[in-house]
Amino acid sequence: MPATADPSAADDALAAQPIGYWSGAVHKAVIKRLRDMMATVDVTQPQWWTLTRVDAGDGLTRTDVATQLTDVADGPDEVPRAVDQLLHRGWIASDELGHLHLTDAGRAAQGRIRDLVTGLRTEIHRGIPDEEYVAALKVIRRMISNIDSASA
Repeated sequence: MPATADPSAADDALAAQPIGYWSGAVHKAVIKRLRDMMATVDVTQPQWWTLTRVDAGDGLTRTDVATQLTDVADGPDEVPRAVDQLLHRGWIASDELGHLHLTDAGRAAQGRIRDLVTGLRTEIHRGIPDEEYVAALKVIRRMISNIDSASA
């Protein structure tokens, strides 16, 4: 039987806890910690996404980057704003065709931010074996699939 969200629920009561509460709670906690730590190095999460996407892409345009990051951005202006900020900082450059590329300064910044994100991942995953993490993600994927199937 489903229960009302209870952050202090005992282990034997967790199966009845609402996934909406717990998935929201972990999202909120992770994003807050990540954004707080990124702020200490004067970077935003959308800037990090943009650096990573530009680096992985092969000459993506501003529109390409914004389109690819639509699902993770908080709004339609967030990624284009990050592109502008990174252009201004000199961390990315645009060629004559509008293709974006990391600059040397951008590559160096990306390395520093990657180190920060890697450290945060280690902190967040402390005491959680990879097998348990993978199992949790598989359960979440299955729930999403169940919802999608029920909505179709």
